[in-house]
Amino acid sequence: MNFNCLRHDQENSNCPSTAEREKRRGTQKLCYIFVRMQAIQVKSSLGNYEVRCASGALAHAGRLIAGLGETTGTFVLSSPRVWRYWGRAVMKNVSGAAPRPILFDDAEAAKRLSTVERIARELVRAGADRHATLVAVGGGVVGDVAGFAAASYLRGVRVVHIPTTLVAQVDSSIGGKTGVNLPEGKNLVGAFYAPKLVIVDPRTLGTLPHREFRSGVYEVVKYGAIADAVLFKFLEEHMREVLRRDAEALAFIIGRSIAIKARVVNQDERESGLRQILNFGHTLGHALEAATNYRRFLHGEAIGWGMIAVALMGLATERIPLMDAFRIVRLTASVGPLPSVPEIPAAELQRIMLGDKKARGGRVLWVMPSRIGKTEWGIEVPRALVTKTVASLAEVMAEARSTPVVENAARAAMRKRRR
Repeated sequence: MNFNCLRHDQENSNCPSTAEREKRRGTQKLCYIFVRMQAIQVKSSLGNYEVRCASGALAHAGRLIAGLGETTGTFVLSSPRVWRYWGRAVMKNVSGAAPRPILFDDAEAAKRLSTVERIARELVRAGADRHATLVAVGGGVVGDVAGFAAASYLRGVRVVHIPTTLVAQVDSSIGGKTGVNLPEGKNLVGAFYAPKLVIVDPRTLGTLPHREFRSGVYEVVKYGAIADAVLFKFLEEHMREVLRRDAEALAFIIGRSIAIKARVVNQDERESGLRQILNFGHTLGHALEAATNYRRFLHGEAIGWGMIAVALMGLATERIPLMDAFRIVRLTASVGPLPSVPEIPAAELQRIMLGDKKARGGRVLWVMPSRIGKTEWGIEVPRALVTKTVASLAEVMAEARSTPVVENAARAAMRKRRR
């Protein structure tokens, strides 16, 4: 399952020891072992599937899709801006695809039922039947909408994901969650509908605007915080390489993140328990997106604010050690600037969070790391603390980006606790 190796205990004899690495290069580096194509198995009640990942994997898409078996037609779904960069390569490598792709807006504000209806009607006009294959090429919105269209069209047709953003490659394309937004909240209409195949090609990240790339990095930070202290430490030490899109750094963080997502989904496909840890930062993050009509924040940016808020609330309720809480704040801040959090009435924020699909019995429940790499879920937090924390976010972020975050953010949190 590993794409490369990072072994402090030197389990893999192919990796030189830390001392040898330091001697060779002067500073501690990672040892990477590259292979031709990685296949990570994901379990699903609708049939197990593979995530195939490698640089250049897009060139093998036709062969991989053909390996799924016979189909009566292949229909590509994407967005105009993704198609502008990758349309030619997709049509070249996905043999037998309908000559005209179905394109739709991939802005979060366009992730709605009317888009699914338009896709379904275009599929009808194109002659797609129950044995058709849909191929979703794009980021999280394209994958979520295309996945829901596949789940609902003729009560279910085959879907393959070719994610082209970091957040989609490490998160949204894996696990079978599909859906669209309502004015009342995010992803409130949807279905669990697993793809038959996911093809991840890190080269497609090269055309992403920097802000969108950084948005995906917040999701990788999430994986480190909830389940992988090694990944978290790597990000702390190599964030510059990640933000430069260094090929080796990307290979490590993408592989590690996919492996975590697959492991969690394999144990809890329908989010009845363990899978809830993947919602770290999402309770508040989704509320911020909804409160600003999905126009102020990219998804990962909203999750970044959510993770910072949860770390501060965990510290205030003594659920997480001080250093762990502020390592999360510091690492999140190091990804880059976040759009400011506007003033949102506390009652409105609470209303949105109560409407979130993760709420239970009129209670807002939170996912909260107890330390880096270990996480609890179903945590209740006093409403007053949530309000106070959200109000303090701008101050905390300013300190995190301008001065040593552990010292200054800790002082800010302690001042609020004494009040």
